[in-house]
Amino acid sequence: MDLLLTGKTAVVTGASMGIGRAIAKALAAEGVRVAAVARRTDLMQVMADEVEAAGHPRPALIQQDIMAEDAAASIAAAASAALGPIDILVNNAGGSRVLPIDAPEERWTEAMTLNFTRPRQIAHALLPAMIERRWGRIINITGKSEPEHLNAAFSAKAGIHAWAKGLSREVGQFGITVNSIPPGRIMSEQIRRNYPEDYRKHFAETEIPVRYWGEPEDLAVMAVWLASPLARYVTGTVIPVDGGLRRYQF
Repeated sequence: MDLLLTGKTAVVTGASMGIGRAIAKALAAEGVRVAAVARRTDLMQVMADEVEAAGHPRPALIQQDIMAEDAAASIAAAASAALGPIDILVNNAGGSRVLPIDAPEERWTEAMTLNFTRPRQIAHALLPAMIERRWGRIINITGKSEPEHLNAAFSAKAGIHAWAKGLSREVGQFGITVNSIPPGRIMSEQIRRNYPEDYRKHFAETEIPVRYWGEPEDLAVMAVWLASPLARYVTGTVIPVDGGLRRYQF
């Protein structure tokens, strides 16, 4: 199926590894010119080499700490300088923040900045050009909505879901869609380091209906489809990619 993405431009944050890397590569494979954003340029260089070797457009690489105060403006300026107007934003940078009840305020501020404030700011920095051209896609890689303990990232991701839904109602008239994808158990270096294989196997057999942990590419296919013109009538949604792990109905 032709996803009609050839020639589109995209910003993907957290693109040096895992889900962000898989999405950047999958978009490039569809002919999208990608600006990959991360702190570790060496890992992004390897990804860019692989994309180019496969015959796809080599991504532009933007080294940026998402926590820097001027991160949103810097990313928007660098991406536009490299690619021109940006059509697609994938907000992927973020991270879990398990906090005790008595955690100091600065740890909450850091978690909310990383997982809510910066993604929102990057989107709003790129939105004016999308509105002007009357087309755009904003895709947020978020997190689960069933917190079993106190984790500041869960609060921030819930905020992203609410913000994205509200924003979708404002910008739909301009041909812009806004959607969120909460990952399930997706394999990563951190997962392999923190969870031994026997635990992963038991968890998959008892908790995940498809009986295995997903790979970053399993989520990337959803992100690429949502980024395409074919997904024009899908907006304001939260679509888990989790192998059926979540138990709630809606």
